[in-house]
Amino acid sequence: MLGSAKLIPVLALAAAAERSTPQAVDYTQYVNVFLGTEGGGNDFPGVARPFGMVKLGPDLLNSGTDSYSGYLSNGAFSGFTMMHEQGTGGAPKYGTVPQLPLVGNITNPLSSITVPRGAPDQGSVGYYRAQTGQNVIVELAAASRAGMYQYTFPAGSTENNILVDMSHVLPSFRGQGLGQGYAGGEFTIYPDGHYEASGIYNNGWNRSPDWTIYSCGYFNVTAETANAYTGTSSGGSVVQPSGSASSNSSNTYVGGLFTFSENIVSSRVGISWISYEKACQNLNNEIPEGTEFSTVVEGTKEAWNSQVLSTIQTTTTNATNLELLYSSLYFMNLLPTNQTGENPGWNSTEPYYSDIFTLWDLFRCSTALLHVLQPTVYEEHIRSMIDIWRFEGYLPDARSSNYNGRTQGGSNADNVLADAFVKGVRGRINWNDGYAAMVKDAEVPPNNTVPPDPMAPDSSTKEGRGALPDWLQYGFITPKYSRAASRAVDYAYNDFGLYQVAKGLGRWDDASKYLNRSRNWRNHWNPDLESIGYKGFIVPRDVSGFINTDPLNDSGYWGDPYYEASSWDYSWGDIHDMGTLVQWMGGPETFLSRLDTMFTVGANPGNPNGIIFDSTNEPTFNVPYLYNFINRQDRSVLQSRKVAKQYYNTRVNGLPGNSDAGAMQTWLLWNMIGLYPVTGQTTFLIHSPWYESLTINLGGNKKLVITSTGGDGNGDSNIYVQSLKVNGRPWKQNWLTYDDVFAHGGTMEFVLGPNPVQWATGPLPPSPATEPCV
Repeated sequence: MLGSAKLIPVLALAAAAERSTPQAVDYTQYVNVFLGTEGGGNDFPGVARPFGMVKLGPDLLNSGTDSYSGYLSNGAFSGFTMMHEQGTGGAPKYGTVPQLPLVGNITNPLSSITVPRGAPDQGSVGYYRAQTGQNVIVELAAASRAGMYQYTFPAGSTENNILVDMSHVLPSFRGQGLGQGYAGGEFTIYPDGHYEASGIYNNGWNRSPDWTIYSCGYFNVTAETANAYTGTSSGGSVVQPSGSASSNSSNTYVGGLFTFSENIVSSRVGISWISYEKACQNLNNEIPEGTEFSTVVEGTKEAWNSQVLSTIQTTTTNATNLELLYSSLYFMNLLPTNQTGENPGWNSTEPYYSDIFTLWDLFRCSTALLHVLQPTVYEEHIRSMIDIWRFEGYLPDARSSNYNGRTQGGSNADNVLADAFVKGVRGRINWNDGYAAMVKDAEVPPNNTVPPDPMAPDSSTKEGRGALPDWLQYGFITPKYSRAASRAVDYAYNDFGLYQVAKGLGRWDDASKYLNRSRNWRNHWNPDLESIGYKGFIVPRDVSGFINTDPLNDSGYWGDPYYEASSWDYSWGDIHDMGTLVQWMGGPETFLSRLDTMFTVGANPGNPNGIIFDSTNEPTFNVPYLYNFINRQDRSVLQSRKVAKQYYNTRVNGLPGNSDAGAMQTWLLWNMIGLYPVTGQTTFLIHSPWYESLTINLGGNKKLVITSTGGDGNGDSNIYVQSLKVNGRPWKQNWLTYDDVFAHGGTMEFVLGPNPVQWATGPLPPSPATEPCV
């Protein structure tokens, strides 16, 4: 088992400055960069700054195993590269801008060389250490758009090489046509010994066309020899006497080999989406010549402490909970990538963020927490998405390598914009444009031929709502379209988002239309379909009526009626119409029993843990908290805490599923805080906090202070709310709003105990799409 080692001794800068005061506590000591790197979590353990373009880490090959973030616990090093995603599944992306240290005579540099791992990797925030099977120590550090390698070659070795192979990408072995491609590149060694390189790549999970990344690299010592090469997969590498190699072919690789007599060599590399000049400028701005390796490491630690980790402070001393808290904060702030000033697609004065992976994963928990903890980044992110619509025609549901795609369900940027709007986010956001972008999603089907998706050829997965023609014609989605049932759940929620913004802008006709459309999930509700004693489920349907499935076993993938969750899971999805759902499931008592059944061992023998509830994927994030809608807040506390404590831990397999750019971590953070956000509304459902004291820095000298008495301080026992005060006043409802505690700061004072009590006697949480009489 690998663990973290404590070895080391551009528009969002406004937010950074706001939090840049020196911290008395080094919160990075509590971050385990290897948490969730195995067991399907796919966390990125390398080095990066908050939202940085550079994510510098190892790429490992192990026969037939996809390395989504570059890292594997076993296998051979194929390179140490500057670009990675964080915690994603589907298929690998990036693994570009490489270096690889090698010892000895290298006769064929561009032959996809790998080298075994010599010892377990080690790392902490801002620092990564690996050892190759040739006994080369590789240490990594990173700024936002540049990174630094430090190599220690074996004593006595005189043939110390650093290979730069521009054909390097993270491969995929899944056989689904999602493997990344190399389409050519350039490599030039200049008289002063530095190199400038570029590579053209394509495909990956979002099926993007060709994109180019530029890099600029310097070494701190002069190489004995430095040669540019061309090569092919079927032949050897050929040295280029000019010191420059180029190719516009996927069959011809380019790169360089630098050989040193020194045993300690460092390298500085900058990257850019724009040009070689910009890559060199980024490097010299962030890691100028003469910068000590330790300075870069400490700069990264300070950035994480001041900008991210210090946003939540607690008095707990429990080591496990501190590690869970600050590791979760760390991993949720690696993406999206702030590429402001690095947009190759168009010129704009707006911020630019990419590597949105994906809003289908993030809209339920992550974007709401990003708003609370990083309000400046959040506003910039919203502005960036609207700007993408201005120049490319649609809001992104996902985006990587400056290209939208893939859309798994609905146009979930609509949910994110609606959430920002109803919570009063204004700043420099043009909400007329924001609403126009949402209307485009809701009214104009995307082009199905750009690009065709062989895994879902019925409709575009690039952006927008591919099944919109059925939604507009029928108010439901027929099996003509893949993922028809789960898309219907999403589309209804998306339309509710349009209702919220239309209402806020005074567009009453639109508001009425989209509110009615947000109820169209009901057209997929078969009240007669029964599963283990319960009736009523979301099902696929056509113009003739319902098409029944087995709700326990109908979870599927791209070509199926339900995407990555079952009908049991998706039937809870449209939380904006929960009043209807409670009644259609048989009333509060049956609703309670049905929720309990989600967590009952033995209810689903087909699952490894025997329960229906699926902790591995986002569609069920809200399920443990839905008891609040029938005034059984105690059950929300019990079930959500069981999920948190059972499926999350500090080990390398400490996540229940893919991190998905921090989605899993934000669910856990909300559980620690004691609230759950209802995206698209100002509502937060109350459960109970883990700690005796938790202070959230909201920016602008605002804070939310959450305290509890009567608990054990770790969230393990005495978890039930006995009473609550909000801003010093007794609180009698099991929910609150953004304005209550976040807009201006506030306090929440919990009294906890070992047994449930009915402390909440006020109104139930809102169900705004439910008619007065259902």
